[in-house]
Amino acid sequence: MRFVMLAIVLLFPLVDLLVTARFARWTGVPMWMWLTGSAIAGLWVLANERVQFRARALAAFRGDSLFRGLLDSGRRVVAGILLIAPGILSDVLALLLLLLPINQRGGFGGPEPVAAGRGGYRGNRTLDGDYRRLD
Repeated sequence: MRFVMLAIVLLFPLVDLLVTARFARWTGVPMWMWLTGSAIAGLWVLANERVQFRARALAAFRGDSLFRGLLDSGRRVVAGILLIAPGILSDVLALLLLLLPINQRGGFGGPEPVAAGRGGYRGNRTLDGDYRRLD
């Protein structure tokens, strides 16, 4: 079993590059353009996720679902790494990961998307408290 996993890990990049070379020849677009474009897109996804992870962590401290934020961040990081990896097959897998409706309304992540930052207070919950004026 160990050798099978090792073979998959070692052969997937080679097969991915061969598929990319054939796809580039079929479309007429140079292979370096496919690889450069997907690498730039992967770096953009990772940089964007780095900024959004802080907001999700702060939202989790305020009481939002920690699992939902971590699942969404994890899938975006994996998609960014797959976009950086050379090849069309890894790019397709990354796009499928990015298109999963995990953090959308009606998805299996919960009823509301994660909201963090300086936006207003959302929800129909009532805040109770005491008021005392200090002079």
